[in-house]
Amino acid sequence: MTCCARYSAAESKFDAKVAETDLRRYQRSGPDTSTQILLAELRRWPLQKLHLLDVGCGIGVISLELADAGLASVTLADASPSYLEVARRQVGPRYAPLPTQFILGDFTVTSGTLPDADVVTLDRVVCCYPDAEALLHGAATRARRLVAFTYHPDRWYIRTMVALENFLYRLRGNAFRAFVHPPQRMAAVLENAGFVRAARHATLLWALDLYHRPNAAKSCMP
Repeated sequence: MTCCARYSAAESKFDAKVAETDLRRYQRSGPDTSTQILLAELRRWPLQKLHLLDVGCGIGVISLELADAGLASVTLADASPSYLEVARRQVGPRYAPLPTQFILGDFTVTSGTLPDADVVTLDRVVCCYPDAEALLHGAATRARRLVAFTYHPDRWYIRTMVALENFLYRLRGNAFRAFVHPPQRMAAVLENAGFVRAARHATLLWALDLYHRPNAAKSCMP
């Protein structure tokens, strides 16, 4: 289970070796399952001339896959310097000369300094951050139209897998942790910010929720 994390943990876990491995896997096999689900749902909405903010961007797969969607600009944010360096190499040339930003740091800290975006994505991010509500609050604050995020469903076997994963991290002295957050609490953050859920998809390991801001998105309903 590969996700984003707090800056201190991400810097050590998601190092240059992991980033290059993820890049090779993407070049060989394409996006991971959760990313495919997120992209499929996003493509149901008109994205031309919109601004994308990808939180926990990893190597930049979402931006790379949407490079032909007619976006006006992309901002990629991640807590791992190694991920962000690979994303800069891969995404920058695909979007030239469009505005492209790469923001390093904990999104709950940096979100207040970032520009607004029409679309905010968080693929496998909330599952590895202790305060999912803070992450989604930051996303809702920045998003003008859409927020799409993937996460672990709150099921007994997922909780068992995450508990075992975290036990192994503790044994190895690794600060990284995975989390299973209550979907109702995550939904409440976005609903309180004026968003309405437009889609939900789930597999055995991952779930996707897509929210839209009704007043801003009436003209671009799928």
